[in-house]
Amino acid sequence: MIDPAIGTLLAGTFALLFASAALHKIRDLAVFAEVLNAYRVLPRGLTVPWVLPLIEAAIAAGLLVPASRAAAALAGALLLLIYALAMALNLHRGRRDLSCGCGAFEERRPIAPWMVGRNLLLAVALAAVGLPWSARVLEPTDLLTVGAGVTLVSLLYMCADRLLGRIVPKVALWQEPR
Repeated sequence: MIDPAIGTLLAGTFALLFASAALHKIRDLAVFAEVLNAYRVLPRGLTVPWVLPLIEAAIAAGLLVPASRAAAALAGALLLLIYALAMALNLHRGRRDLSCGCGAFEERRPIAPWMVGRNLLLAVALAAVGLPWSARVLEPTDLLTVGAGVTLVSLLYMCADRLLGRIVPKVALWQEPR
């Protein structure tokens, strides 16, 4: 069983992650449609760019409601696995120049093996939110801990993502034979 403070911290952090991902895609649906089509996972006519942000927003909202939390955690973990598989498939195809779609579109970060690992790790952590929670009632100090924890985990995630997104490609270029 998960302690409700830890579960709430995870649910809040993932809700923030999925809400920001949805807003990021909605901000420029035309560019997101190009990124989505470039993955060549579905036939061009079957890729509807507004569907994924809608799913991500629903997952974010579902994680915040106790009655839908387990289903939203499962759906979110499944979506993260799908994203990991799409990246892994394209890396296997040798298509390393694709935008990951996970940062600002104007930044256009290429997909990398570490992103597959990141999504797999996130899927496992999110699946844990769907496990049963203990019946302990959250106390005011728990709420403070959860708020600070969501902030800290979100900042650490953004820093690690930014660092890996900038450092790893440069290291890979440096190691390639000339």
